[in-house]
Amino acid sequence: MTIIVLDGQGGGIGRALIAAILPLLPEGAELLCVGTNAMATAAMLKAGAQRGATGENAVRWAAAHADVLVCPIAFVLRDSMMGEVTGDMAASVGASRASRILVPTERCGTHVAGVQGMSMQALIADAARQAAAIAGSGRGD
Repeated sequence: MTIIVLDGQGGGIGRALIAAILPLLPEGAELLCVGTNAMATAAMLKAGAQRGATGENAVRWAAAHADVLVCPIAFVLRDSMMGEVTGDMAASVGASRASRILVPTERCGTHVAGVQGMSMQALIADAARQAAAIAGSGRGD
């Protein structure tokens, strides 16, 4: 089972996701990371991801090879993160056969009903629990 965390800009959300998922990771599961830029990738590797890659092609590869993708909701929105998420990246993540766990943020101008008032810490913890539950069940659907 391969869990891949995606992030961009400074990698802060990805770093927090890696740190939260790591202690919940089932035996034998891989925890990888992909950043839209080197700074994001470095932050996630420092948090404990086993391997990492950077760039548009790496995001497309991750979408094709992950069992579980965990990322900010911006990764399914073209031109989000101040343009770091390209149309190809968003299409790849959106069309991925992986189970997708999207962390809602309002920074990308998209509001998700039902999450108002939840702290980023609570959203990260919930995403980590969901990723570990999927990985522990052995199913990526």
